[in-house]
Amino acid sequence: MYIITIHGQEKEGAYSVTDDDGDQILYLFDEEDDAMRYAMMMEDQGSPEMHVIEVEDDIMIKTCEFHDYRYTVISSHDFVIPPKEEHDFI
Repeated sequence: MYIITIHGQEKEGAYSVTDDDGDQILYLFDEEDDAMRYAMMMEDQGSPEMHVIEVEDDIMIKTCEFHDYRYTVISSHDFVIPPKEEHDFI
């Protein structure tokens, strides 16, 4: 799996999206290419340079569940585009 962070601020948190209820949802990408494409779309919208990081599937999901973070796994069959609003990091 892969997460997206701000280049140079990898320890500050991972990219998340705020849903309609105001909850932050961490995006976990199955494929590196999909994460890279999403990061490039974010940069095209004015985000700082992004960094895609590979993470261990089980460890990341267990960490999210332990800290009660909401997450979603983006598979190669999903089509997601960055929202035009401000991006969040958790």
